[in-house]
Amino acid sequence: METIAAINQQLHAIVWGPSMVALLLLTGVYFTVGTGFFQLRRMGLWLRHTLFAIFFSREVHRHSDTAAAISQFQALSTALAGTIGTGNIVGVAAAIVSGGPGAVFWMWVSGIFGMMTKYAENLLGNYYRYRGADGNWIGGPMVYIERGLHCRWLAVLFAFFCLISTFGIGNLAQANSIAGALQTSTGLAPAACGILLTLCTGLVILGGIRRIAAVAERFVPAMALFYLLGSGILLWQYRQQLPRAFAEIFSHAFGMQAVGGGVGGYAMMRAIQLGVARSIASNEAGLGSSVIVNSTSNVREPVQQGMWGIFEVFITTLVVCTVTALVILTTGVHHSGTQGAMLAVEAFSCGFGRFGGIFVSVAIICFAFSSILGWSYYGESAIRYLSNRKLLNVYKIAFIGTTMLGCVAQLDLVWSISDTFNGFMALPNVIAILALSGKVFHLTRVYLQQHEF
Repeated sequence: METIAAINQQLHAIVWGPSMVALLLLTGVYFTVGTGFFQLRRMGLWLRHTLFAIFFSREVHRHSDTAAAISQFQALSTALAGTIGTGNIVGVAAAIVSGGPGAVFWMWVSGIFGMMTKYAENLLGNYYRYRGADGNWIGGPMVYIERGLHCRWLAVLFAFFCLISTFGIGNLAQANSIAGALQTSTGLAPAACGILLTLCTGLVILGGIRRIAAVAERFVPAMALFYLLGSGILLWQYRQQLPRAFAEIFSHAFGMQAVGGGVGGYAMMRAIQLGVARSIASNEAGLGSSVIVNSTSNVREPVQQGMWGIFEVFITTLVVCTVTALVILTTGVHHSGTQGAMLAVEAFSCGFGRFGGIFVSVAIICFAFSSILGWSYYGESAIRYLSNRKLLNVYKIAFIGTTMLGCVAQLDLVWSISDTFNGFMALPNVIAILALSGKVFHLTRVYLQQHEF
């Protein structure tokens, strides 16, 4: 086990090291420049087709008459279910503790550029998808790698890494977080939590993508509003500290607070690395995972599906992660020496008293359960691609059983290994979207010309 841990540590350092973080960030820069800063110059356009459409367009909520597709809002909710996880609370807290408040600034920078990485992924996923023998849409990075690059082995590699990640980051880590939160807030034993969570997970994912999407459509918006409302109340209480919080973010972003050039340079690089890594982990831009569910949307226009990718990053990183960061910074708990989930508990306790811990626990439970649902479909799609549905039921049973294991076991090494495989997903995906960037730029230009933008 020690040998495995040592090997994984080295691989993890490579996969999530400065080189990979820089590659993912520069990929976003490349697509930003290549599309003429689409996410900024065309902000009104993508907001009109996403955020405003949610409230004013029936087309976004229109359900398909067949099992071949889900509505645009269901696709968004299911994709957000997979991306909004415990990392939006615990991960942001860890980034601030380790990289300082400046990590938040670089999280924003990475999020803005990551919008266009996600845009490219969704556009390609929609463009290259196809209907299977059962009439359902088949899409995702493995599809545009195979059909766009004509590289079957690289597509299989992505699907394999995705499959492994669904059991680790997508299930074990989330289930363990739920068990820990319930035990802390209610005293419920992990085994009892495991039974309850296994039943809830099974009831949802055995119904396939239509049931997962239907649950996500109702659960994810309610979950996000619950967290944002509670955070908003606390930020209002500490509104006088907001200028100080923003001042900390910008001053620490460039290591200005450090004494000496060497220390300042290290502080700045640490803030950049953790901020970018936190952004990537929160919105999965570059990993390609959420493209799988976005490819099942009833959207016919690839560019429009790409806009939903921009909106996903906007919600997960620029809204949810930012709110978490501001709660921590305005309350000043990042100076207390507390880390992880307890830092978030301490922050919310400043405004909610003893109910702060309950609020954070409920948020973690909701975020983690939504991630389990989202990742379960990613795994289904990966196993369907690798085995042509032959092992689909076996996968579902194994995935459901994994939730029980995650609640009762100590899985530090498993989490770390799964995180490494999660990072490996990015390699074939980034290769593909960069190689197919010409298609992204062409389709974008054609769309803007046809609509006279």
